[in-house]
Amino acid sequence: MVDHSDDDVDERYFERPKGGPKAFDEDLLQEPVTALPVHEAVILSASDTVTDAMRAMQREHRGCILVTDDGTNASKLVGIFTERDVLLRIVDRGKNPATLPLQEVMTADPEVLSVKSSVAHALNKMSLGGFRHIPVVDDEHRPALVVSVRDVVEFLVEAFPREILTIQPDSPSPPRAREGA
Repeated sequence: MVDHSDDDVDERYFERPKGGPKAFDEDLLQEPVTALPVHEAVILSASDTVTDAMRAMQREHRGCILVTDDGTNASKLVGIFTERDVLLRIVDRGKNPATLPLQEVMTADPEVLSVKSSVAHALNKMSLGGFRHIPVVDDEHRPALVVSVRDVVEFLVEAFPREILTIQPDSPSPPRAREGA
């Protein structure tokens, strides 16, 4: 005899609550940024090279590096270095990334969030500032984590799995390679 109890649990997970479709719950936006599925920040020192940063970003599959004077989370945040910085401040500028220190091309004193900030605050800063990544710091301005647009999207998908994961496309499109997305 096959036990389908797990199947029943899965189905109940996707059932809509009585009273109609699930509505966007504004309480989600008041959740702290620490509720997002974020990853620990990758931190380097201001004197580390751009090559060091790009290798760390590639190895850790991250879109940014947080920068402190000594490369640890025990020091205050002094900057952020992102994929966008590579494109706008290094490529075609004649600079050698192997010898170029982060302090020369990072965004110094970036906009930040407190660990006590809400998801709504993160969305507000990211939207108004055009940021894809925003550092989150503790009360002493030490880096705690980084919130990315992807983290917010994953948070919303987790909150509304049926509404998002089971939606049918408007029109079929051919599969795309990741680089083309």
